[in-house]
Amino acid sequence: MAPVAAVAPVTSPPVGGRVRPNGPSARDVRFAAILTVVQVGLTIGASHGHWHAHPERSLDAGAIVLAAIGPVALAWRRVHTLTVYAIVFAATLGYWVAGYGPGPIFLSLIIGFGTVVIAGYRRVAWASLVLGYVAFLWLGDLAGTRTGPSLASALGLAAWLLVLGTTTEIIRFRRERTIERAHVREEERRARANEERMRISRELHDVVAHNLSMINVQASTALHLIDRQPELAERALAAIKAASKDGLDELRSLLDVLRTGGDDDDERAAPRVPTPTLVDVDGLVRRTTAAGVPVELVVDGAPRPLPLPVETAAYRVTQEALTNVARHAGPAHTRVLLSYRPDALVVEIDDDGVGARVTVGGGSARLGPSSGKGLVGMRERVQALGGRLDAGPRPERGFRVRAWIPAPTRSSA
Repeated sequence: MAPVAAVAPVTSPPVGGRVRPNGPSARDVRFAAILTVVQVGLTIGASHGHWHAHPERSLDAGAIVLAAIGPVALAWRRVHTLTVYAIVFAATLGYWVAGYGPGPIFLSLIIGFGTVVIAGYRRVAWASLVLGYVAFLWLGDLAGTRTGPSLASALGLAAWLLVLGTTTEIIRFRRERTIERAHVREEERRARANEERMRISRELHDVVAHNLSMINVQASTALHLIDRQPELAERALAAIKAASKDGLDELRSLLDVLRTGGDDDDERAAPRVPTPTLVDVDGLVRRTTAAGVPVELVVDGAPRPLPLPVETAAYRVTQEALTNVARHAGPAHTRVLLSYRPDALVVEIDDDGVGARVTVGGGSARLGPSSGKGLVGMRERVQALGGRLDAGPRPERGFRVRAWIPAPTRSSA
């Protein structure tokens, strides 16, 4: 090969080049047509100028055909990469060995070489550099159409081919890095989407299970008292109305997130209901007590602002535990303890109720229609924050759920 002024930009298939379309794209056809006009036109112009002062052979129809074969074949470089490169290499070498003036005949060969490297056929590309170095220097001399190379021209061509190969490898490396980064970003996007789906599924479970459990308890109470104590039945129906309203509001908020895809830039993705935090635990306790399950809230230590995920997890653990008490404990008194420690928040829910228990996911849970699912969800929430959750029967009577969650202050977090 002989040097040219610059390396043309390479448009190539994905790394590996093994997945091929059925034919050349319109873009590749346009590119090949433009390159054909440039290479043939400049070659004809060079034959009438001073680019090559002493050509061994004047330009003729054969030269035009050989000059056009390479760029035309490049239209199929994405479909048959190696075959096209072989055609371009052979046409360029034939033009050179025939003794025609050089011109920009090597443009198509350089683009073909870059395509082969970026397509993943690196060994073929580097082998073609060695073959081209030998063929373009001495084959014309052996055929008697060109004079033998001088030491300077031989060293110059070797340096040029080394620069060409190195530059193309750099382009290939940067392209692979770009593709790899795109793949990593896509995997991260999918992971975030999966995490968001898991979060929403846990939220749906907590919202539906808690509110429906409260409605179920109050409905049973209302049916039992509607004839003998209608004022208490009316109170139970009011509690059902409040629980159903809260549940519907939270469900609408979650469904809005699902409908908009959770896009942070979309104002419609903003939830209708604020994310529950420790401030809302008191209201949760009051609603559960109103549903007929006496609950006592105890706060140990000085309350302080905590990271939002910690507060939300603490609220959901309390909500799920109180839901289980309402569904399975029978008549029971419940104590909710929020203990603020220097490096953690401890949430403990104790009840003195009764009920059969089963072991689920490393903990014990009361036997019920959805046993184990709430416990698994609580444990996943806590473990995702680096904490731990224990659940099981108390030694004396009842059941205990205890969550330890690392809880630095918001400023330090």
